[in-house]
Amino acid sequence: MESVKNITEQNKLVAAIKANDPKVLQMLYQENYGKIAAYIFKNSGSKPQAKDTYQEAFIACYQNIKEDKFVPQSETALQGYLFTIAKNKWTDYLRSAHYKKVQGMNEVVSLGLEAPEPFSSDVSEEESNLDLAMTGFSKLGDECKSLLKLFYFEKKSMEEISELINITDASARNKKYRCMQKLKTIVANLKD
Repeated sequence: MESVKNITEQNKLVAAIKANDPKVLQMLYQENYGKIAAYIFKNSGSKPQAKDTYQEAFIACYQNIKEDKFVPQSETALQGYLFTIAKNKWTDYLRSAHYKKVQGMNEVVSLGLEAPEPFSSDVSEEESNLDLAMTGFSKLGDECKSLLKLFYFEKKSMEEISELINITDASARNKKYRCMQKLKTIVANLKD
């Protein structure tokens, strides 16, 4: 009988949300933020990203409740539903082209090369850094060149790359990591 009581509590919570009860909305928001933020931090996120993702998820959950798209089935259904929405939004972001572009630039910068600033007055330094990167790239083996071209220049996902070169996703990720390590080592040696 306890779970029926708790489902009844969930139904009351849903009814209060539909009625725009500010205390219930604030309680729901505050009680669930920590768990969702922790998930996002654990999966490569920052505090602002956690806050943005949580707010988007909270709004989506609120709208779904208002539109009767959510009916509680257990004693923690609403909290689980909110967490699932946030998790899916974060996963979508991690799969997005924007995230891949940012990660790609971070990896280039981690090679020790500065990302060029628009209209930089020191063009020769930019050219020197680009020359180092290209020289390092040219010294890589054909497999590494091919894999890095597919990922960074053609913006293929690791899943697509693994299918193209007939290996598992995990093997493709490991190979990409090893290729980037080789490139970093080559560029570091060229700088010395």
